[in-house]
Amino acid sequence: MITHRTASDADFEENRPRMFGIAYRMLGSAAEAEDTVQDAYLRWASADREEIEHPGAWLAKVVTNLCLNTLTSARVRREAYVGPWLPEPVLTGDGALGPLESAEQRDTVSMALLVLLEQLTPVERAVYVLREAFAYSHREIAEVLDLTEANCRQLYRRAAGKVAADRAAGARERRSAPDPERWRSLVETFMTAARGGDLARLEGLLTADVRFVSDGGGVVSAALRPILGREKVARFAIGVLKKFAGDLPVGVAEINGVPALLFGDTAVLLVEFENGLVSEVSTVLNPEKLEFLQRQLSHS
Repeated sequence: MITHRTASDADFEENRPRMFGIAYRMLGSAAEAEDTVQDAYLRWASADREEIEHPGAWLAKVVTNLCLNTLTSARVRREAYVGPWLPEPVLTGDGALGPLESAEQRDTVSMALLVLLEQLTPVERAVYVLREAFAYSHREIAEVLDLTEANCRQLYRRAAGKVAADRAAGARERRSAPDPERWRSLVETFMTAARGGDLARLEGLLTADVRFVSDGGGVVSAALRPILGREKVARFAIGVLKKFAGDLPVGVAEINGVPALLFGDTAVLLVEFENGLVSEVSTVLNPEKLEFLQRQLSHS
């Protein structure tokens, strides 16, 4: 006779990383993802465990639906956000967001993709995240969202199409980062020129259509829109590094699946390259968005 094992708190802890990974990709906020996982636990604690046959599926459904509710209010907050919005940076070398063993998996937590996902409807985002990041089948997604399998397929095609179109419009295709040694060399050259105020040299390191996005959230001074073009970005980069980085020691860590620069608890800087030249710089300056990362660093 086969007996049904009662779900336990150990099942919840086993599924915690996946729940956090789903919530972060859905919301772009580590703080909100943590709150969502905590809310899921409250539902787990009050549920009839005898009725839960598959804890992982049950918890994924709860977290996804909590995220759908949060996204409704989050969209209003995003519209009122001061300046460009970037996701909260998260250390990914410790597996906090699940396995990132391939370029496709790393792409699901990249700053660029998470910003693009903001353009999707909440349900489209849920389908895209579950399919792309966690390889859920359309049948499994349908069970999570209480939709038909055919509807989920349609939603996925629509979401994937929007992401592809947005990437094409911005000429920002999915790219693999240079190998770590090459990346470090390129970044050191960029930083030396920027910190030294060498405008001519810095311009020579940038692509013609380079973009600099800084997220201060109205909490600290930052550009209220992306800076575009070689000359403007070079001047802005010199000013930003002088103001926010100063003589702070520079650390390197894997942030959102790629190497990034850490300036104490002041800023995170991500630099993307195209054919050896800087094509995009993203910096998170809003101290509220750095709190989760600082906690991660304190435990690493």
